[in-house]
Amino acid sequence: MARITVDLTHLPEMTNPKFYPLFENQDRYLVLVGGGGSGKSVFAAQKVVRRTIEEKGHRFLVVRKVAKTLRESAFAEVRAIISDWGLMKLFNINKSDLHITCKNGNEILFAGLDDVEKLKSIFKVTNVWIEEASELEISDYRQLDIRLRGQSKWYKQMIFSFNPIYKGHWLEGEFVNIDWTAKRDNCTVNHSTYKNNKFLDPAQTEVLESFKESDPYYYSVYCLGEWGVLGKTVFDAQVVTKRISQLRDKKPLKQGFFIYKYENEKIVDESIQWVEDSGGYIKIFEDVQKGYPYVIGGDTAGEGSDNFTGQVLNNVTAIQAAVLKHQFDEDLYSKQMYCLGKYYNNALEGIETNYSTYPVKELERLGYNRQYTREHVDTFTGALKKSYGFRTDKLTRPLVLANLVQLVREHPGLFNDIETLEEMLTFVRNEKGKPEAQSGKTDDLIIGLAIAHHIRTQQIFHIEAQVEDNDEDDEEPKGGTWYD
Repeated sequence: MARITVDLTHLPEMTNPKFYPLFENQDRYLVLVGGGGSGKSVFAAQKVVRRTIEEKGHRFLVVRKVAKTLRESAFAEVRAIISDWGLMKLFNINKSDLHITCKNGNEILFAGLDDVEKLKSIFKVTNVWIEEASELEISDYRQLDIRLRGQSKWYKQMIFSFNPIYKGHWLEGEFVNIDWTAKRDNCTVNHSTYKNNKFLDPAQTEVLESFKESDPYYYSVYCLGEWGVLGKTVFDAQVVTKRISQLRDKKPLKQGFFIYKYENEKIVDESIQWVEDSGGYIKIFEDVQKGYPYVIGGDTAGEGSDNFTGQVLNNVTAIQAAVLKHQFDEDLYSKQMYCLGKYYNNALEGIETNYSTYPVKELERLGYNRQYTREHVDTFTGALKKSYGFRTDKLTRPLVLANLVQLVREHPGLFNDIETLEEMLTFVRNEKGKPEAQSGKTDDLIIGLAIAHHIRTQQIFHIEAQVEDNDEDDEEPKGGTWYD
């Protein structure tokens, strides 16, 4: 049968600009994520219909988790596009079987993943559209991905359309970076909101806008398409998601790492240099200011976590100035923390010592003695000792976390790192009420930040003239070593 020719010269006017370039997108995974009313499902239907009439030899499979939800959603969207584009004469629409056939022999099949018998009869699928993809389990997606195999004249593509219902969903882990870009090759992520939909009825827009005042959390998640939360979060999810939305279009001032000369088992301070690298593991949001005091909280890898972190605060303003996160070897982490501390005016550093005392020992060996000290009782002698580093225990952990929770709730503008804020959305109370990272997630940045705010009292709070750090004047505290 000859290829159907249809006049689609007005397609740009009939499509939202946010989506129009995606008609030509040929990546295997096209992820359409965002808020309600953004038009993402409409565009998915538009692309399915356009390819159906222009490319012969297709069997499109459109799915949702439950079959009965398809009729009023994806099936209705595809029918509406066919009608709006004046193409009804080219299609045979079977409403009872949810089966659409084009005059050129192409098919659009609709099935729920709960309709096992119908799925068994569907073969030689060339493309898949998953509507409300967040309803699926990752195993459902894997099975659909396997079905999309074999030779074809045209490119094969899986289209996902969904609202980001909660941070930590498998779709985020599989496809979506924190800046709404793709995590993997052969994938495109498109994030949209109602503001990108030029066809949205003014009354609908007014309803969505009203949530700014009546329900800010709903507005952030369901209108602006920010990641939501699942369960009882420790931090105020409404405040955190609002701050994330404010930071989406802001990039770090700098991103990179430090290089240095290493001579006689020491770092040569004069050789420390910043290297700009867009993939670097240190993000700087506020550059060092002369005479300002800074503190750095650090969390070391341990107990299920592979990340070492460092959180830099301006101690005058409490603003989050920089963040370090990487899967280091301990010696390399210690040297980067040394450089970071030197860069920020010989900042006071407090590194957690629960799982390893190596970083605080290494900093001392390198000659960096501007470290947080804690008092504790020697279990052998009963004497009061002072030691370098922060110890997280049943007394200090609730204290530092409670302080951070309050700061986030009352002063969200202090926090500049989206990755840190997104950790807060997956920091929940377990069945015993203990605050911890949701299963499969981490809290390295949170703990580092909590420590940074806790140790601020051992640093000055005022601006002073920059002076040279004289390590020989640092007196070792009495009662034991600094790093027990």
